[in-house]
Parts: sequence; C-alpha cells; structure tokens
Amino acid sequence: MSYYPVARYHFDLSGTAFDAMAKDGRNEELRHAGIIDMQFKRVSCQYPGLSVTFHVEKRSNPNYLAILVEYGNGDGDVAQGPFSLRVTNGSGRSLVADQVIPADWKPEAVYSSDVQFDD
Repeated sequence: MSYYPVARYHFDLSGTAFDAMAKDGRNEELRHAGIIDMQFKRVSCQYPGLSVTFHVEKRSNPNYLAILVEYGNGDGDVAQGPFSLRVTNGSGRSLVADQVIPADWKPEAVYSSDVQFDD
C-alpha cells in the first residue's frame, strides 16, 4: 500500500466497498480498476449521545504520546492554531507552552517552547 497519495485526498477502499459502488454485474471490473477519479462531498458529522473522546495511539509510551481526537460534532477538522499545550511531569508539576504550535503547523515538524520544568 502506498502512503503517498497522488492527490490531496485519496481513499483506500475495501473490496466490499467497491462491490457496493459497482453497477450490477461489474463488481470485478471496478475492483481491479486501480486508481480511479472520484467525486465526493464532505458532510458534517453528528454523534448524538457521545462525548469527544481521546484515543491513545499505538506505540505511545511514557516518552511519546500520540492522541487521536474522536467524536467531535461538526466537520471534524483540527482547528487552526496556534495551539497551547499543558504538560504535567511525573512529579506532578505542570507547565504551559503558550501558543507553541503555530497556525501554519506541519506534520513531523518540531516546535520549541520558551518554558522548562524547574529542578
């Protein structure tokens, strides 16, 4: 599987999904078409009865924490930064890195703060 899409948006669909979209009797043709042009429309999601949840991603550990925010009503997009982060260490001390992630943040980027835990 390629993790580098050829377009801004791409969908990796299962064979079952392709079968559901195919015209009668043309399942195999669509399943084996490879990369196809597709039209889609984003819609607002609603999760009645659910609250926003925070999923700790696989491979997270005491030195690396990746969080997926789920079940937020609306468009599901991450709000535009800047973002501030509050971090609590093992001793229970907290600090706030105010606006440490800028509005034009990028994946894989590293952003330094101007705060540090006191010894």
